Amino acid sequence: MINKDFFEALKDLEAEKGINEEVFISALEQALTAAYKKNSGMAKNAQVKLNPEKNTIRIYSYRTVVETVEDEDKEISLEDAKKLKASHKIGDIISEEESTKDFNRIAVQTAKQVITQKIKEIERQSIFKDIAEKEGKLVVTNVKRIDGENVYLEIGGTTLEGLLTKRDLLPNDNFKVGDRIKVYVRHIKEDFRGSVVQVSRTHANFVRLLLEIEVPELQNGDVNIVNIVREAGLRTKIAVSTKVPNLDAVGACVGNRGSRINSVINELHGEKIDIINYNENPADYIIAALSPAEVSEITVDTAAGVANVLVPENKLSLAIGRGGHNVRLAAKLTGYKIDVKPSKGIESHEKNDVVNASNANIILDDDFFADIDE
Repeated sequence: MINKDFFEALKDLEAEKGINEEVFISALEQALTAAYKKNSGMAKNAQVKLNPEKNTIRIYSYRTVVETVEDEDKEISLEDAKKLKASHKIGDIISEEESTKDFNRIAVQTAKQVITQKIKEIERQSIFKDIAEKEGKLVVTNVKRIDGENVYLEIGGTTLEGLLTKRDLLPNDNFKVGDRIKVYVRHIKEDFRGSVVQVSRTHANFVRLLLEIEVPELQNGDVNIVNIVREAGLRTKIAVSTKVPNLDAVGACVGNRGSRINSVINELHGEKIDIINYNENPADYIIAALSPAEVSEITVDTAAGVANVLVPENKLSLAIGRGGHNVRLAAKLTGYKIDVKPSKGIESHEKNDVVNASNANIILDDDFFADIDE
């Protein structure tokens, strides 16, 4: 049956796989106990015990001492118990060793199955732990296979796959098997198929982490990203700040002749990126957020969280952006609902009053400002 060689093999596995021998022993005892009960067809309270020090396996059954026996497999009368040991009393648990003669073959088969399963389980848990530590980070992967609109990636040589769905691919992403690509690890989830590592190239944090690679000032904390919003494939807006005197936060992110920001833009296939200085003054912050649009006049109602902005009529489309993406991103960046109108034909208004939008050419309602699923 299970002998000295078996226990020595467990020690070898501990050294080779880094799996504690006690993990195997515990799993084996549970599995062998279940196998014994199934094989014997008994309803006894039984338990298999492994002893690595003595290289032995023992099977014990347990019965409770009672006054009147109702279940012979689990109970023993006080009279019979005293025959075994005179000091037994009601409520005592009596253990008896069972024969392992007819259990040898089943025990060996069960042991093999349990050890194989436990090795796979522990190795998978180890891999999952390593991947979990990458959640929220940027990783470099290899395209493993492409199935329809889904791209499956090899992450760090592990057996787990990263999944890029259509929503997480940039409009101009066009990969083939073997390509090395950067992705942002959104999260890791478990389903009936196992562990799925969901990654993205459209998440706003993908741009954040790409920029951190290029900008040492972001890495050491001299420059901070206050907020970042994105409509992947179109435009990203980033507000930055610094507490370091005479440090140009925007300039640090852009780099000499745009060297730093251009590296990020190239990875994003030409997606526009606006980097602005964060400003505690709402009006100045909103004006900067609407870049590259030119603002003629702005009125901010801080209580209502609304800003009314006038722009030159010939710059209106620039302020709004294609499909409204520029003003929508500015609103998300600043936290204000922004109503943009052309300067022509708009009546003057008093400071801190919200402009009446009844005659506005462009009115962006609440639906227009609905959050983009990132």
